[in-house]
Amino acid sequence: MPRRPSGPVDESSPLRRARLARNWTLEDVAEEIDLRTPGGHSGVTPSMVSGWELGRHTTSIGHRKTLCEIYEQPPDVLFAHQDRGLPAGAGLRLVAGFAELQRAMLATVSGARHCLVALGSRSRDARYLGAIEEVLAQRPGLVCYRVLFGPPRHQVLKDHLLRLLEQRDPADRSLGVKTLHIGLVEDTDSSPERFFCASEEMAVVPIPSLTSHEAFDSGVVFGPAAAARLVDHGRQAYAAARRIETLAEIRDLRVIRDGRTST
Repeated sequence: MPRRPSGPVDESSPLRRARLARNWTLEDVAEEIDLRTPGGHSGVTPSMVSGWELGRHTTSIGHRKTLCEIYEQPPDVLFAHQDRGLPAGAGLRLVAGFAELQRAMLATVSGARHCLVALGSRSRDARYLGAIEEVLAQRPGLVCYRVLFGPPRHQVLKDHLLRLLEQRDPADRSLGVKTLHIGLVEDTDSSPERFFCASEEMAVVPIPSLTSHEAFDSGVVFGPAAAARLVDHGRQAYAAARRIETLAEIRDLRVIRDGRTST
């Protein structure tokens, strides 16, 4: 995945200097974060810590808080190298109405070359879901993350997940990396649902409708700098989620629909 366009890699970032001042390895930092995480598993890996230090990836608010406690330094010091240049490169654009929102979502999917992230359990636009399947078939090296927050709300989404697993095996490493990641966030009280689609080029976050009180058919479109942050958001959400990466696990998911459940 390419670096996000927020500035050059900083080999001596404050985050890295704080670690080296303690003579810690990347593994030491990951272990320390685990020790401060309920249940002892944060999902943080040494490679994630390295990405944070180099400014290639963005540290989430929760992990920022933990690192500030570990290093006893404020966030505006430790993470200045990550936040530099974000407002100027956000590229915000508002879309209103289903047609515009769908075009933006499809453009995000079709433009993905390295990583595609989709969050949420309410997707039911067959054209959008089909576009994801098509782009994954066309680009075997495209890495995809799909994170659900609670069970799928519609059968069409569950069917989509099954087709993704028929296309790709999450255990396959023939290209050197895992290219399909599917996770389920079960505790939606402490981790409320969020939904967006993001690639390295752009991202779309649906918002309540600007034309009707009955729908979420409007959205905010973000440019590359902010989109890269949302890609990181999705990757970190997956790291904290329960893996559901077999056909049997997907088939076992309940489908919540109009207050009723079905299988």
